Amino acid sequence: MTAKPVLVMVLKGYPRISETFISNEIELLERQGFSVRIVSMRQPRENFSHASVGRIQAEVVYLPEAMLPALGRLVAANLRTAVSRPAGYLKAAGLMLRHFFEAPKSATVKHLLQAGLLCDEALRPGEAPHLHAHFAHSPTSVAMYAGLMADAPVSFTGHAKDVWTQRPERLAEKIGRAAFVVTCTQANAAYLKKLSPNGTPIFPVYHGIDLTLFDGAAARPAAGPPWRLLTVARLTAKKGLDTVLDALGLLAREGVDFTYDLVGAGEDATALAEQAARLGLADRVRFHGAMPHEQVVALYRAAHAFVIGCRVLQNGDRDGVPNVLVEAMAMGLPVAATNVSALPELAIHGETALTCDPDDPAALAANLRRLLADPALAGRLAAAARELVGREFDNVANIRRLAAVFAAHAGDPPGRFARDAAL
Repeated sequence: MTAKPVLVMVLKGYPRISETFISNEIELLERQGFSVRIVSMRQPRENFSHASVGRIQAEVVYLPEAMLPALGRLVAANLRTAVSRPAGYLKAAGLMLRHFFEAPKSATVKHLLQAGLLCDEALRPGEAPHLHAHFAHSPTSVAMYAGLMADAPVSFTGHAKDVWTQRPERLAEKIGRAAFVVTCTQANAAYLKKLSPNGTPIFPVYHGIDLTLFDGAAARPAAGPPWRLLTVARLTAKKGLDTVLDALGLLAREGVDFTYDLVGAGEDATALAEQAARLGLADRVRFHGAMPHEQVVALYRAAHAFVIGCRVLQNGDRDGVPNVLVEAMAMGLPVAATNVSALPELAIHGETALTCDPDDPAALAANLRRLLADPALAGRLAAAARELVGREFDNVANIRRLAAVFAAHAGDPPGRFARDAAL
């Protein structure tokens, strides 16, 4: 009897309000006929989730997030895995020890124990699992160890911080052990291909969005003050929100009449609120925190322009193509953004957006001023952006591309493509 193929998705957390693209992907893969099981490395931390989560049929197995509180469960599960899969477990343990001696971290041991529990609780007899991790750091480490234990193929999707802040040699090893790698931008794909030691195929597939949820044909607010400016982003350093506030401070000093809605949560919330107060913007800036989709869409509809100030941090962390940028363009909003990382794959200066270098409040303010002062320019950019989003960022079309990758290559051993090329 042929073993039943199962796609085991290893995630950092599930569900997560900031990772709607992952729940959308899983839902659409199930619609394409894939049998999916979710393995989450931590419990959900928000008290609400997007509608797509409720439509997912996949079983969810939660791994212990900390070792000591769950030590009994971890040890028992690893003993069972070691007994049932001794050769694979020894391989994984040997690799873990090498990793630990190269860079001693307790997380390395935890990842092995989580992998042993994954094999014990999330893999079933009579199945042919393919493990696919979202994010190239800890979820891929767990998936790689579990793949060795279970003699199962592994692949992963690289996103942003997980790609750019990881030691290149460790990332190269993960690529070399993978059957294939997916990533969400062309910029990421070029970097990962340079690191690949054995010809592992790298597939760039944009996340995309559900275009039916973002109706750019809806009427826009009339041009004119008070202007309504909008950002949707995690409140964290790489989003460059301090630059955005500095740019808005310049506009305020010039007498521009505007309000600014900032949607999102994060570790910089207090610092940003204090900055807004110092700049005299406290009565213009509304900090909304994280919001459900429907409320965010209402803010998109009411805004005159979208602004974001993404930057590359000293540790290499950066955005790919932020989904919120795609959403704003799908809604017909003119965009002022920075030109870092993969943003120019969508925000093309003078074609689909106005862009500038990061950390330049004066240039960002000038671009916002142009968008507000020239409705014809803003309309032309917004229309071109909507067309590009429709062509390249339709998540249904992109999930079909991703499904084709899984259908063709899930189950492939690592390095097969390199060996085939040599034949």
